Amino acid sequence: MNTVTYVQKACAYITRQTGELLVFDGPGHDGLQIPKGTLEDGESPREALFREVREESGLETLSGTTHLTTDVWTRRESPPKRYVRHFFHSTVQDSRDRWTHTVTDGGEEDGAEFDLRWVQPTTTQSFALDLDDYVHLLPTGGLRGDVASASD
Repeated sequence: MNTVTYVQKACAYITRQTGELLVFDGPGHDGLQIPKGTLEDGESPREALFREVREESGLETLSGTTHLTTDVWTRRESPPKRYVRHFFHSTVQDSRDRWTHTVTDGGEEDGAEFDLRWVQPTTTQSFALDLDDYVHLLPTGGLRGDVASASD
């Protein structure tokens, strides 16, 4: 029998004043993603959230950060690996529609480039790693049935 591995993750739904959601494609997975990452030793989910957002997007200032939910998601069955995912919502004031951020923290993702953009949050668009599971919890005043980028 295989021992189950549990990995703690912080996941960020970041919206701006227009209600749009911050997303990126890749690296390493097909489909839309949100800033997220593994908690470091001694780090709380909230601390990891702020660190991961800064590392993956370059955003330094988040407002109104609230915890939405925590779940256990199966990454793989054999050998068993589960993610304990802590989902948060934050807002940010940012006028850029698109930007590329290069990770420079010296860690595992150092040098990785994240091509970020804003989309209307929806309940029909699938994200990589099921990261869209809680989009419906966002306080957006009504979700749309399709995804459109801010520049469309």
